[in-house]
Formats: sequence, C-alpha cells, structure tokens
Amino acid sequence: MLKKGSKLYSILTGSCPRCHQESMYIDKNPYHLSKLYDMHENCSHCELQYKIEPSFFYGAMYVSYALTVAIGVATFIIGKVFIGLDLIESFIAIIAALLLLTPITARLSRNIYINIFVHYNPEATKNVHND
Repeated sequence: MLKKGSKLYSILTGSCPRCHQESMYIDKNPYHLSKLYDMHENCSHCELQYKIEPSFFYGAMYVSYALTVAIGVATFIIGKVFIGLDLIESFIAIIAALLLLTPITARLSRNIYINIFVHYNPEATKNVHND
C-alpha cells in the first residue's frame, strides 16, 4: 500500500514528492515544535525546490482547515456514538484531539499541498546525477 511512487507514500512519510528519496523536513519528528516547519531548501537527490514560490505553503492553510474539520467530526462521532459521551464531553474530546494532533496536521497539510502540484518522477534522480 505504501510504495514509493504513490502520493500516499510521499504524504505520510513527508518525503520529496518528486523522487521520494529524502524527507523534506530537517527534523522528522513533528512534536519538536521549535523545528516543526524547518524544511530543507532543495531535495539533495533530485534538486526539487520545496518552496516553489514565496509564501507557497500559505495554501496549506486551506488543507489544514479541512483536516481539522475532519478530525473534529470524527472525534465527535466516535465520542458521541461509539463511546456515549454527552455533548460537553464530546467537545472536550474534540479540543484534546485537535491539540494533540496539531503538529501532525500541520505537517500533513504541507505534504498534501505540495503533492497537489508536484508529481512523482522515477527518472528525476537519474537525470540529475547522470548529467
């Protein structure tokens, strides 16, 4: 399921969307909050520039919003329907889930956003290093 060459692989691992050879992030752990958004400038394998244009990742805010809504709805349904929490407890569960998953949501939204614009190319690494 998670094979190199799939968008899902790049999104979930945070790897370069073009070659899938390297992590886009300097620190792979999203819970090191001071380094949450620290990214390499370029991929060392295919030389893809991650910040395609100035303020490129501002668009990831819209993806983040969608992910946050999905997490909130899923948490509410699990809490209310499956666990049987009352309304206040469900909202507390939503707040807790969103706070705990904020670093992951932030990274996933960036990963999804760049994967919308950049596609996997298995020849990318070969072309750069065989010139």
